[in-house]
Amino acid sequence: MTTLVGMPTFEELDQHSTDELRDRAFALAERRKDVGFFWDLIKHLPASATLESDDGSLGGLSLGIAETIELVREMLGSDYGDLEPLIRARFIDYLQNHSD
Repeated sequence: MTTLVGMPTFEELDQHSTDELRDRAFALAERRKDVGFFWDLIKHLPASATLESDDGSLGGLSLGIAETIELVREMLGSDYGDLEPLIRARFIDYLQNHSD
């Protein structure tokens, strides 16, 4: 059951694999040019520590949307490990709250 037209429920989204949720969330964020979504993911990945500058932020990076998406894809890889429940939740939340 869908709560609003075009807005999927948690139960509907939770039936998808994490990779499917990622692909859907990435496509939506790319259409919306929502760089903030991708930066939020980057900040919560262990690999982001290698990108941080001396001041402890990622602010020194200046990437366009395509480069940011590719960076996140590379950092996520296909094995989410212990972060998978959190990453799934982030994808589901994004898809529920930002559906077109």
